[in-house]
Amino acid sequence: MTTLKLNKKPGDAPAVTAKKPPVRRNNALPRDRSTAPVKPQRAEAPQSRDQQAPAASRQEPQRQRNHRHDGGLHAPAPARQPAPDSRAPSSRPMHVDARRNDSTSRDRADREGNYRNPPRRGGKARDGFVASEFDKNRSNKEASAAKANASQPEQPRLSKVMAERGLCSRREADEWIANGWVKVNGEVIETLGTRIDPDAEIIISSYAQETQAENVTIILHKPVGYVSGQAEDGYEPAVVLVHPDNQWPDDPELHKHNPRQFHRGMLRGLAPAGRLDIDSTGMLVLTQDGRVARHLIGEDSTVEKEYLVRVTGELSDAGLKQLNFGLSLDGEKLKPAKVSWQNEDQLRFVLREGKKRQIRRMCEMVGLHVVGLKRIRIGSITLGKLPVGQWRYLRPEERF
Repeated sequence: MTTLKLNKKPGDAPAVTAKKPPVRRNNALPRDRSTAPVKPQRAEAPQSRDQQAPAASRQEPQRQRNHRHDGGLHAPAPARQPAPDSRAPSSRPMHVDARRNDSTSRDRADREGNYRNPPRRGGKARDGFVASEFDKNRSNKEASAAKANASQPEQPRLSKVMAERGLCSRREADEWIANGWVKVNGEVIETLGTRIDPDAEIIISSYAQETQAENVTIILHKPVGYVSGQAEDGYEPAVVLVHPDNQWPDDPELHKHNPRQFHRGMLRGLAPAGRLDIDSTGMLVLTQDGRVARHLIGEDSTVEKEYLVRVTGELSDAGLKQLNFGLSLDGEKLKPAKVSWQNEDQLRFVLREGKKRQIRRMCEMVGLHVVGLKRIRIGSITLGKLPVGQWRYLRPEERF
């Protein structure tokens, strides 16, 4: 320890000498200096290459004295260079054998085929794409199939054939096909829209026949003020009159040993087979049977409808001839009709077609005005004594 001597002056405070704190050893026992100290071995987990810090950022380790030789200091060990990464780009030029690579690519292309290099979208010839033999064969097959279909007329749908044969309506045919109730040439058809040969054999299941037998057809004497179909302009449809309270008491179906009981299911699908004007009265047919509807209002229907028409005005013989044949409506010539005088103010019309307000328009064309119109017959079924606003069932033996 070094002691500094300073010139003291009277009145100065006494100097304070700094004392070094004692050094405390971890081990209080005296160390044996006859042998070299043993360096403790530290077990460290090996670090991966990515976890090692760069050499520039690591601190230089503290050098130790060499106790075995001359007492000098050890030279620091050279920093370990990381192993070269094969994935990292190298600055050294690479010598590539072009011939070897070219042959390898060619062999790979031969093994993998052309699907590795598909054509651009569209596959046009300008893109350098040549169709394979598979595509050529497929296009040839499609072309031959299209030519075969063009040469043969298109076959009709199964539902249309069934309706034309009078088996059912097209709506019923679709329902039966979906239920698997139709066989064509011994094979059950369940796909809607299936096309068949017009002369194919069609067999209907007994389930379909039973369902069809449950369909009802009703004869209604429609009063004035009811529309035939859907409600319009505040007027009610005629089907609202079909309920047990309005059934004709003299209906033969009520006097059978086992009379038919009315239920709400009879109203499902009950539709008018033909129109009758709101200001007209008479016979209106409501049916669930598609065969009846097609027979009465189909395009090829020839069923007669008879009307009693009360008119005002004068009708000449020439006008009467025109009513029978010679008038046109909506640019179409009307079918021949049977028109004659029933009495002095009433005409009798028998038509085989039913255009909208046809009789009223025909009378206006010959100078007559219709004041009353009543339909009394459709086919072979007459209105008879059925009162206005009441209805009855079509009997099984009755045919239009």
